[in-house]
Amino acid sequence: MSEDAKKTIELICPCCQARLTVDLELGAVLHHEPPAKVASVTDLKTAVEELKGEASRREARFKESMEAEKEKGKVLERKFKELLKKAKDEPITRPTREIDLD
Repeated sequence: MSEDAKKTIELICPCCQARLTVDLELGAVLHHEPPAKVASVTDLKTAVEELKGEASRREARFKESMEAEKEKGKVLERKFKELLKKAKDEPITRPTREIDLD
């Protein structure tokens, strides 16, 4: 093996499957080779069907977020009432001032 080959290592990224060449002494990436892209659509009809499915999923997520937003006011009101009840139960104390500590 050459001296340069001993100083570098090739590895594959577990996230994106890219090939990296790393210098061991410097701890730096010397070369980055992105993974080969896979053709996602082979048929135009399949692609159109996927787009129609995405539109319905997007609409469903939008409706879910609208319902959550409608319920948000009720949740905040309930939290406010709980905290108000807790604040009424606690005794009122004066905050300590810096002048009181002297």
